Amino acid sequence: MFNADGVMENAGFLDYRIPVASDLPMIDTVIVEVPNPMHPYGVRGVGETPIVPPLAAVANAVQRACGVEIRELPISPPKLLELLENAP
Repeated sequence: MFNADGVMENAGFLDYRIPVASDLPMIDTVIVEVPNPMHPYGVRGVGETPIVPPLAAVANAVQRACGVEIRELPISPPKLLELLENAP
């Protein structure tokens, strides 16, 4: 936690305040009852959105660490080795 001057007040884990539910903003749920035309049963995904950005962040981190751009997932050791061997 930082004070008003931007100085960290809890530099160790002993005083670290863990966020609790009351620290989160209120979230309104909206139910969409329109079938998905791209799915055979018309279902819509609910939890996929939070898993997309971390994969891009990992790909960027690997690119910065290894110097090769990764455009396909999953990032596996054989794929990375092939990219490194074929790098210009």
